[in-house]
Amino acid sequence: MSRIEQTFARLRTAGRTGLVPYLTAGDPHPRHTVGLMHALAAAGADVIELGVPFSDPMADGPVIQRACERALAHGTSLAQVLKMVGQFRRRDAITPVVLMGYLNPIESMGLDGFARRARAAGVDGVLVVDLAVEESPEFAPALRAQGLDCIFLLAPTSPAARIDAIARAGSGYLYYVSLKGVTGAASLDVRAVRGKLAAIRRQTRLPVAVGFGVRDAATAARLGRVADAVVVGSALVAEIAKNAKRAKVLPKVLGARLRAMRKALDA
Repeated sequence: MSRIEQTFARLRTAGRTGLVPYLTAGDPHPRHTVGLMHALAAAGADVIELGVPFSDPMADGPVIQRACERALAHGTSLAQVLKMVGQFRRRDAITPVVLMGYLNPIESMGLDGFARRARAAGVDGVLVVDLAVEESPEFAPALRAQGLDCIFLLAPTSPAARIDAIARAGSGYLYYVSLKGVTGAASLDVRAVRGKLAAIRRQTRLPVAVGFGVRDAATAARLGRVADAVVVGSALVAEIAKNAKRAKVLPKVLGARLRAMRKALDA
């Protein structure tokens, strides 16, 4: 059983909703990323999604786009991101880490080589935003050969046949995009999310994490009543941008933000 499976099994037994924070690796500077990962784990993260910076993050709103720009300005590469995960694993052998990003850097490294290096570093899963399930007949098996989960996105517009295909190809958990738009968008209809999750669960037993548009503890709590896990990204990345010039306070700032969400979910 993978770390991701173990984590969701523990959450299910405890009757708790998972909390999955997102960081862009290398933002505000590569030297801060591992410390921020530890701060999030200490604040209640059940899984950490670590963004691999990319020059054209098409699914992301302006907050994460600028985070990618800051990270790339400091030369953050996929190879460096894998080293960061390896450093994180020296102190934390429990918290699952999922790399979230785009296909181009992985193809540049080579799929099999990437999968081997990711496993060696301590990565647990990979979510490639621009990889359609129809284009993944080689990708998912290459990850699974190294014990890595292949995580796919589901959208509000995903029909039943596509949900079935994604559920069959995916593992670890499914990531449901809660709205039509990019990360950090404002409008979030929890009632609509509830209805879509009910349809998804009729087709899979995989846990479903919900993200995009989770701005605060209150929103996280509302989603937590219907989702297996809540993903928060832009709200944390915005705090990093706000405090980029005084990065020493970031572990405390992000930890406080995440603890508020953890408390709201558990309540």
